[in-house]
Amino acid sequence: MALLEVYNLQKSFGSVPVLKGVSFSLEKGEVLAIIGSSGSGKTTLLRCLNFLEKADAGTICVDNNLLFDGADKKLSSQKEIRKNRLFFGLVFQSFHLFPQYTVLKNLTLAAVLAAKENKKNFNANKTQILADIEKRALTLLDRVGLTEKKDAYPCNLSGGQQQRVAIARALMLTPDILCFDEPTSALDPELTKEVLKVIRDLKTSDNTMVVVTHEMEFARNVADKVIFMANGIIEEMGTPEEIFEHPKSPILQSFLNNALDFSGNN
Repeated sequence: MALLEVYNLQKSFGSVPVLKGVSFSLEKGEVLAIIGSSGSGKTTLLRCLNFLEKADAGTICVDNNLLFDGADKKLSSQKEIRKNRLFFGLVFQSFHLFPQYTVLKNLTLAAVLAAKENKKNFNANKTQILADIEKRALTLLDRVGLTEKKDAYPCNLSGGQQQRVAIARALMLTPDILCFDEPTSALDPELTKEVLKVIRDLKTSDNTMVVVTHEMEFARNVADKVIFMANGIIEEMGTPEEIFEHPKSPILQSFLNNALDFSGNN
């Protein structure tokens, strides 16, 4: 049984269709890279998966739990949406750290709020719960190499450090699936290497990941499965070898030629 199953996902903005029936599945521990030109629907797909946008039709299942069905209004309530978001962690391209909080509090904030929802348990075990949350945050900061920055504020960090904090924060609630929306697009080449190394290292810890990326070498070397999107559909899907070495679609062939030419000129 696949961990993530997406079927016939559709999304329009006004009269403009952006997703025109996207279907795919992902096994636990796999890394899926989503590539394609700007406007192909990559980010909209990711936002629909994370319930930042509501799809118009289709279904989303995680670990055999039906999280979204365009035909079932009960699954679209705000309460259900908040619960379903916990299945996913999302790392944005522009970090979205809280500037007024330290690195450590950026990590612990959501976990504390989640713990407080069970008011009776939180009040009875507050000291232990807070200690456990802080311990997990420090463990994750160590994993991304930023323990010494726990008391720093985002303004005192480089872009690469901020993105590594964002990755640790996304892991705090132990999501089933970790999603990245072009996590290196705001970084220079040196910082890009720094962030991609962290993502590569996460693969060894059995994390299931969906990565929207323009880094072709990363998609080729790290992903287990690659989706190429064009005009709101999955134009081609396969292993990295199938996509990069034996592309069938003329649109994909053209995209790869342009992407590799651009990379070679830089």
